[in-house]
Amino acid sequence: MSAAMPRTTTRGVVFIHAAPTVLCPHVTWAVEAVLGRRVTMAWTPQPAAPRLVRSELSWTGPVGTGAELASALRGWDNLRYEVSEEPTATSDGSRWAHTPRLGIHHAATSVSGDAVVHEDRLREAIDRARGDGAALQAELDRVLGGPWDRELEPFRHAGEGAPVRWLHKVG
Repeated sequence: MSAAMPRTTTRGVVFIHAAPTVLCPHVTWAVEAVLGRRVTMAWTPQPAAPRLVRSELSWTGPVGTGAELASALRGWDNLRYEVSEEPTATSDGSRWAHTPRLGIHHAATSVSGDAVVHEDRLREAIDRARGDGAALQAELDRVLGGPWDRELEPFRHAGEGAPVRWLHKVG
C-alpha cells in the first residue's frame, strides 16, 4: 500500500462581478460543491449594472481548486466573474476571467501577479500575425487577456467599496 502524496494548498478569490439575483443561490451551491463546505456569499448591488449583484469569496484549497471553480461557474453565460489562484512553491498561479460576450480566458500568473505567457502561446500569436506588427500587438493583447480586462474593468471599479480581501503567500 503506498502512502498518499500530500496535496499542496493554495489560496484564491472568486470575484462575481455581475450576476442576476436568480443565479445567486446556484452560484453559491456551485462554489460549495467545489470547496466541499458551506459558504456565505454576501451579495451587494452592482452599481455598473442595475438589477445585477456582486460578491467575492476568499478560498483555501488544493492546487487546482481555482480551475474547478472557474469550470463550475462557466455554464452561466450571463455571469461576469474572475477566479484567482495564488502560485505555490510547486505550481504557477492562475487567473480565469469570464464575460458573456467573450467567454472564458485563462492566464498563468507569477508571484507578483503578472500574466505569464508560455512559449507555445507566443509562437501561436506570432504565427497568426503573419509578420504584421499591428496584428501581433492585437494577438499579444488577446493572449494577455486585454479584451477581458477592458470589459470587466467597470465592474471591478464599481466594487471598490466592497470589503478588501488580502491574499497571503502560501507555500
